[in-house]
Amino acid sequence: MAEKGLNATAAALLGLLHEGPMTGGQLMATAENRLGPFWTTTRSQVYRELPVLAEKGFVRLGRPGPRSSQPYAITASGKRVFAKWLSEEAGRDQLRNPLMLRAAFGSLHKPQQLQELYAERREEHNARLAELREELKEVKKRDDSFQVATLEFAISYQRSILKWLDSAPGLSSSS
Repeated sequence: MAEKGLNATAAALLGLLHEGPMTGGQLMATAENRLGPFWTTTRSQVYRELPVLAEKGFVRLGRPGPRSSQPYAITASGKRVFAKWLSEEAGRDQLRNPLMLRAAFGSLHKPQQLQELYAERREEHNARLAELREELKEVKKRDDSFQVATLEFAISYQRSILKWLDSAPGLSSSS
């Protein structure tokens, strides 16, 4: 039976496990740190996917640690299937932006509601932009050009949202 390709969550986990064995919690933290600026992974996705990867022989379980946490390590088979995934077409971007979804229905918002939404998002994106800039400074010290590039992408994304918010429909001082 031919092995079906990896889903994005499985691929992300196998990619992260190239750094060394990690528990589910460590994988979540590493995913948030390394991939969070451009890819979201939920706790339920991680804990649903790890047993599947183990069953397929792509990861192996280590000895239970504190609080019954178990580290997972990538296997040779996992490295092969990950390398195959890297060589496949990346696929189409999947943009899911809650702000844009709400803005698409902006005419149905009360003006004050829209103003509050924009203000909240501006604050969130400014904070995230500041975090990313600090993270970029640290990553540049490690000379990791790929991580630098993904952080620069994330910074550009935050800037573009903030620029959009500067001229978003429904922004009027009389509202």
